[in-house]
Amino acid sequence: MSALFGHVKGSFTGALNERKGLLCSAHGGVLFLDEIGELGMDEQAMLLKAVEDKRFPPFGGDSEVESDFQLIAGTNRDLRERIHEGRFRADLYARINLWTFSLPALAERPEDIEPNLDYELARHAGNYGVQVRFSVEARRRYLEFACSRGTLWPGNFRELTSSVTRMATLAEGGRITDVEVAEEIGRLSAAWKDDRELPGIVEAVLGNEAAGEIDLFDRSQLETVLQTCRRSRNLSDAGRILFACSRQQKKHANDADRLRKYLLRFGLDWESVQG
Repeated sequence: MSALFGHVKGSFTGALNERKGLLCSAHGGVLFLDEIGELGMDEQAMLLKAVEDKRFPPFGGDSEVESDFQLIAGTNRDLRERIHEGRFRADLYARINLWTFSLPALAERPEDIEPNLDYELARHAGNYGVQVRFSVEARRRYLEFACSRGTLWPGNFRELTSSVTRMATLAEGGRITDVEVAEEIGRLSAAWKDDRELPGIVEAVLGNEAAGEIDLFDRSQLETVLQTCRRSRNLSDAGRILFACSRQQKKHANDADRLRKYLLRFGLDWESVQG
C-alpha cells in the first residue's frame, strides 16, 4: 500500500520520512501495474477511488493528494474468475476494463521462438561477455522440437530463457552442438512428462465413484480438457487452446466462459481442476 499510495512520516514503525508512492509519481503520465490480480481488497478499493476521483489519501494520512494518470494493468489471472471467487472487486474490474488485449501463451506462438532464440543468445553475450552460437544442425534440431505441437512451454518466455541459458552455459568453445541440444530436449521432455501423461486425472479430480459413472465418450473429452487446463496458466489460456478453431470462425464470443460452463457440467471450477 505504501509503494502504491505513499505514506506520511510516522505512519508505521520505520516510516522515518514521507514517501511519495507510485501513483503520485505517475501524475501527468502513465502507470503500469503488473499482476494487478494479486492486489488485496483494501488496495483495490483505494485504487478504484484514485482512478475515478484522481484523489486519494496516502497511507496513514488524513489529507488527500491528487494525481492524474493513465492506468495500464497486466495480469496472468482470469479476473472474471477472481470476481466469482470474491477475490477481485467487480466495480474496479468494470472501471479498468476499457480496452483488453490478450497475449497468447508461447505454446500458441511457435513463430516467435526462432527470433527470440537469437535475442536470448545476444542477451547472454551481453550479460556474460561470451558469444555463443548454435551449430547449423543443433539449431535446426532445437527449433524442430521447440516449435512442434507437442511442446508445452508452461513457463512461457521465462522457460525459453532458462533453456537457452543452460545450453549456452554448457557449450564448450562458444558453440552449442547436438550434444547440448539433445540433453536439453531430454531435460524439458522429462519436466513436461507429468503434464503430457496424467493417468487417472478424471478420478483424481472427480473421485472414483463419480468418474465411474461417466460414459467413455464423455470421459475422453473430459481428460483432454483437464490435461489442457493443468498445463495452462488460467481459464482464458485453456479456452483459447481448446476452442481455437471456433474462435477463428467467430462462432463463440468468450472461450473462458464456454470452458467454465463445460466444467460446471461435472461440478468443477478452475481451482478444483488445478488442485
